This record gives sequence, C-alpha cells and structure tokens, in this order.
Amino acid sequence: MTAFRNLRRTATVACLGLGVAASAETLTVVSWGGSYEQASRKAILEPFSKETGIEIRVETYNGGLAQVRAQVETGKVYWDVVDFEMADASRGCDEGLLEYVDVDDLAPAPDGTPPAEDFFEGTVIDCGGGLLFYSTIYAYNADSFPGEKPSTIDDFFDLDRFPGRRGMRRAPQVNLEFALLADGVSVEEVYDTLSTTAGMSRAYRKLDTIKDDIVWWEAGAQPPQMLADREVVMSTAYNGRIFNAQVLEKQPFVVVWDGQVLDSGTMGIVVDTPNLEAARKLVHYATRSEVQAAVGRYISYSPARHSGTKLISTHLETGVDMTPHMPTSPQNMKRVLHNDWEWWSDHADDVNERFSAWLAR
Repeated sequence: MTAFRNLRRTATVACLGLGVAASAETLTVVSWGGSYEQASRKAILEPFSKETGIEIRVETYNGGLAQVRAQVETGKVYWDVVDFEMADASRGCDEGLLEYVDVDDLAPAPDGTPPAEDFFEGTVIDCGGGLLFYSTIYAYNADSFPGEKPSTIDDFFDLDRFPGRRGMRRAPQVNLEFALLADGVSVEEVYDTLSTTAGMSRAYRKLDTIKDDIVWWEAGAQPPQMLADREVVMSTAYNGRIFNAQVLEKQPFVVVWDGQVLDSGTMGIVVDTPNLEAARKLVHYATRSEVQAAVGRYISYSPARHSGTKLISTHLETGVDMTPHMPTSPQNMKRVLHNDWEWWSDHADDVNERFSAWLAR
C-alpha cells in the first residue's frame, strides 16, 4: 500500500450531508458520452443538482488517466469528478491522483446494512465504492446472418463460418481476454495465462487470425452505429449501448453473453479539486442504492450494491423488464469472466506498449 493511501486513510473526511448548496457552485463531471451519459444525467446528475443546487457541467472522454495526470502534475485541475473504469480508478488512487473516500462514510442500504457490507466484493477501493456493473459483450446484426447465428465467443473469431468484418475497441483490455477464451482457455485461467510470456503471445496469435478484418472503435457509441450501417457484421460493445439501440431504435441486434467480461465503474474525485466538498456530495449521492438502480431504468447496467439489485425494475420509456438485460442476471452469467482490474492496474503500461506495437505491424 502506498504512502499516499496511508496518508489519506488518516485524514479526517469531511461531512457528506446533502444540504442545499449555493447556486454558484459548479462541478465539472467527466463521463463517457452517448446513451450511458444520458442515463447518468437523468438518473444521477439532474436529480443531484435539483436536490443540492449545485450546477453540473459535463465533459466527455474515452477513458484512461492521461488527462487527469496532466492536470494534477501541472497544478491546473479543472475536472472535479470522473467516471472511471475500476482499473483506472485503482491505479489513479495508487498514484495519488484521486481523493481518498472512506466507503464507511457513504450511505447505508435502505435496510440499514453498512455500506462496506452492501457493496459487491471487488467494487471497493481506497478512493470510493463501485457505481455500476457493465459488461463487454459482442453483438451482431441479425440481418447479417439469415442462416446460422453466432452464439459463442469462439464464433467471433471464426471467419470461415461467419465471414465479415469485426469491430473491436482500440485497446488491449477485453480483446486479450476474448482471444484466450476463444482459444480454449477457461475463465478461471485467463489472467494466470496472460501473466506468462507464452500466454500473452497465445492471445496475440489468436488476434492475428482476424486482425485484417478488424474495424477499431474508441467511443462506446460507435459499435451500435457500425452494426446499423453494416460496416461490421459483429462487434464487441458495452452491453448497455446495444440494449438502448435494441429498445429505443428497434435495431435487430443480438447480444451474445457467452464469455462476457464483467466489469465495474466508479466515480473518482480528482485530487486538489477546488470543489472538494461538492464533489464528495456528488459521490455520496451517486452511490446510494436507489440512485444506482435508477440508472438501470435508462440503460442496462447493474447496481454495484446488493440492495440496489433488489430495486431493478423496468425501462422508464418503454416499460421493458430490465432484469433479463442486466449483465449480472443469472441467465447471462453462465460463462462470465470477471475483469481482474487489479491485474490491469499492475500491468497496464507494459500491455499497452505491446498492443501499440502489435497494431503498428
């Protein structure tokens, strides 16, 4: 554990009560754009602003720590709260880029269960508790396959039975895991395999088999558009983005849950923000069980708290039952890989460097 963590742990955490704030207060919140950002606005940011009087300004990014690191290192912090993938949040916490948030100071469950007991295992770090579960799956346009349909992660890599271009995120995360799963590695052995030189090479050999047919995407809104435009026949994607395209745009997309990589996200407070008290209030609000469940009325992402899971209901606009579309629903978890964000936090630099070199070849 870093000296930063020890220092933060001994610090006195400010009161997180949500009294009405002065209207002059403004927070800059950084999110992911597209349908997820819209869900966050409606379920978290707009109600929070109404309750506290704190205005919210939203900016968009594609993940990572580069911009946060640059702001902190130059002493020019203008982002207050960032919606992170858990691996980035953990790493940012270790590097001293994020404020310490004691999970015990967050709201208890509606039945009084302490927050530390209510968050799912693996969703709590020194800089806060988890916000939501989301999954990277792959999906296809049903119109592209009038005959046999893809149904396993192996099919994503099978160009003979299912010819056509594939969409993949321009990053090693999940791509390496999918490659090993499709190459016969069990979900229990994926990260042990990636930890070896031979295992990493095995993953790249599998990616090589489809490399010439990959269309790379960077923003979560791109895969649904690529599928709709028939630019690709199947694509990795965030499950919630595909769900919204299905129910709101009536797109003939099919989600393949086999081999899904389940991950969680969290809201991190950028260290040295001049709006620390307001930022803490937002994190406190967003991690409430009922607020996490409210996000699930707009997009199919699951609460990171046990008590929130019990509050999952229907899609607000269409009335669709959300339970079958949640990544944590039992029928979707038959072959699930839990993203080892600690592994990624430890290995990100080396893996990113190798992935960039592989792309350039």
